[in-house]
Amino acid sequence: MEIISSKDNKKIKYIRSLLEKGSIRKKNKTFVVEGIKLVSEALRYGRVKEMVLSESLYKEIISEDLSSNTLLLENGENIVKYVKEDSSTIVVSDAVFKAVSETVNPQGVLALVETPEHNILDRRFLETEYKKAGKIKFLLLEDTADPGNLGTMMRTAEAAGVTGVIMSKGTVDIFNPKVVRSTMGSIFRLPFCYVEDLKKAIKLLKELGISFYATHLRGKNSYKGIEYSNKSAILIGNEARGLSDEIADLADIYVLIPMQGKVESLNAAVAAALMMYEV
Repeated sequence: MEIISSKDNKKIKYIRSLLEKGSIRKKNKTFVVEGIKLVSEALRYGRVKEMVLSESLYKEIISEDLSSNTLLLENGENIVKYVKEDSSTIVVSDAVFKAVSETVNPQGVLALVETPEHNILDRRFLETEYKKAGKIKFLLLEDTADPGNLGTMMRTAEAAGVTGVIMSKGTVDIFNPKVVRSTMGSIFRLPFCYVEDLKKAIKLLKELGISFYATHLRGKNSYKGIEYSNKSAILIGNEARGLSDEIADLADIYVLIPMQGKVESLNAAVAAALMMYEV
């Protein structure tokens, strides 16, 4: 097994470009996940193109000397299997892995993964999900800018049983490494999509019987005092600007989240979490 020891290696430069540039991720339909848990999730998702291991972790796996690596023993069974059975494993020196890593304490494994695609605006998808769960619950995001917020909302959406997440084209790239880490694997399990025209997507969903709820200062009823439809969607706006008037005007009901003290607004991810668990 050849070990890459130069940071200027073509493959290393490509990985860095995937980590740093959304345009490269989009062009190649590939993104990077790092760490034992996330790579394990990516393997379950089934779209891993290549795996990159640090030299020390590779030697541990090949020698089967895993006694000191509790995290790998508990969560990395499929990583070990992949390395032993698959030829698309790249091994780099520990120094090179640390240089390409996005984390403070690298665990020695990352993977190049094919970006998932979900057609969640399709009528057949909606019908299937409704039959399965007895309800539809979407989260729609207009220009969410903070990677941590998006990742947190994805993770919370999965936990709250959301059907899917729909994002405006102005929303931060979900394949940004910070977002991917924040999702804690939800990126592989929860359907999502970006839309060129959020207004058009809302109108389409309305035609399919979806009711829209927007947290808004003009709301008169508390989010806890509303009888929500079993086919519903939550509108959440940009962290600084909130929802645009154009999108807010499409809501069927404005919802108020009561606040005490001198607080003027909640963090977007917090507001979304309250709504997702209530709807």
